[in-house]
Amino acid sequence: MIKETLITLLPDELQSEDTLKLYAARQLGITFEDINTIQKIKKSIDARPRFPVYKILLRVFIDEEPEIVDRDIQYKPVKSDKRVIVVGSGPAGMFSSLRLIEHGIKPIIVERGQDVKGRRRDLKAIQRDHIVNPESNFCFGEGGAGTYSDGKLYTRSVKRGNVGKILHIFAQHGAPEEVLYESHPHIGSNKLPKIIQNMRETIINAGGEVSFNSKVTDLIIKNKKIRGVIVNDDTEIIGDAVILATGHSARDIFYMLDKKKIKLDAKPFAMGVRIEHPQKLIDEIQYHSTKRDPHLPAATYGVNCHIDDRAVFSFCMCPGGIIVPGSTAPGELVVNGMSVSRRDSKFANSGFVVEISDLDLLQYEKYGAFAGLQMQKELERAAFIAGGSNQTAPSQRVTDFIDGKISSSLPKCSYIPGVVSAPLHEILPKQISERLRLALFEFEKKLPGYITQDAQMVAAETRTSSPVRITRDRETYMHVEIEGLFPSGEGAGYAGGIVSAAIDGENCADAVSRYL
Repeated sequence: MIKETLITLLPDELQSEDTLKLYAARQLGITFEDINTIQKIKKSIDARPRFPVYKILLRVFIDEEPEIVDRDIQYKPVKSDKRVIVVGSGPAGMFSSLRLIEHGIKPIIVERGQDVKGRRRDLKAIQRDHIVNPESNFCFGEGGAGTYSDGKLYTRSVKRGNVGKILHIFAQHGAPEEVLYESHPHIGSNKLPKIIQNMRETIINAGGEVSFNSKVTDLIIKNKKIRGVIVNDDTEIIGDAVILATGHSARDIFYMLDKKKIKLDAKPFAMGVRIEHPQKLIDEIQYHSTKRDPHLPAATYGVNCHIDDRAVFSFCMCPGGIIVPGSTAPGELVVNGMSVSRRDSKFANSGFVVEISDLDLLQYEKYGAFAGLQMQKELERAAFIAGGSNQTAPSQRVTDFIDGKISSSLPKCSYIPGVVSAPLHEILPKQISERLRLALFEFEKKLPGYITQDAQMVAAETRTSSPVRITRDRETYMHVEIEGLFPSGEGAGYAGGIVSAAIDGENCADAVSRYL
């Protein structure tokens, strides 16, 4: 007999498998000895009570053993002579390639940046020396932006595809088993690079190809049908279809498509800052205690409100994390967040952003589909100048931001290139700064203690998502004008995170299979 039951445990009780069995037996009205095996289905923290507890949904096997099922996908060598070029090796590119292999189709990945190991040197250069490599950075390179920004695997896109399958593929390639049942699964930027490398090896072993330092500079199109791509201005790669999975920061791709008169649309996005608090403070707010139980993880939060018909919300919250530079070109300053698997930093940071509407873009109408992109660029340039014209970031205490005055001093900050005091209330566009200011009071109601002089805001968080969408047909996933071109993932405007981009990549691969 197999039954499911939801049990509630104090944090220190979670450490013992026998304790889980004991609680399950009590819940089901059976004896401890009746239970052969238990499997975790879902685990979450309920921090609403005075003492936080774990909620665990269990599958309980009573007087029988679970059937052993090998859920690993067998990626067999491709036999078809069909070749599909995959531009970009972020989650959309990697998962579309793995899915193509399942269909027996050869993927050819071309990636402008370096592999995960090579990227580390470029990340060090931007952090320590303030040098931005436009082709290899926190956004560009193997694994995409998610590789070095925490590795969160939570998504609301449960209706777009098989989330469980995506998580299992991560586990198959080395992710901890916990990603299969945690309510907010997370890998960590210290572990994700090895997993990405394992995926690359799977693709190559099955007959796929992966090329790094291979920037797509043009598309080969004849009679409205794509024939291939040109790499590094001089090398042609011919294929039967192209999956364009270049990520939300590949602006050169947008400009190249526009130059070729390929249809693009503006899309909603959000901009603002990174807000950083001491992790101890967030723990105290969320866990109702001045000392976090050692069996509880660094506390997280998610808050939102509406100010003057605009959404203001926290985004990509990194408990026990650090703020990192997300710039992809000299002369701009972008910040993002990341954390390692232990989430043991003394800091908690989150995107703190405002929805950008058409009304905010009226002054940029002449830029057409690039109106939002232009607004992004101008804020990034302003932040770069305010930070001292390098990767040092402008910052302001939260209390001073509310009062509209420059901070005479700043708290310690996790941002390695360093921060300088600056009037963010003046640097940010008024429609953003005023809504952020008012939202702080709303967030304070939900998280008492959130407004504190020990918290600071660091600019600019602009790359929450792409402000441009590469238009495609809903049914075929193909571009509305160019046959054989399949825009995919965050950069195409159809995803918002690792898992949703991976799902979109799989969906595009299925569409390519049908097309071929």
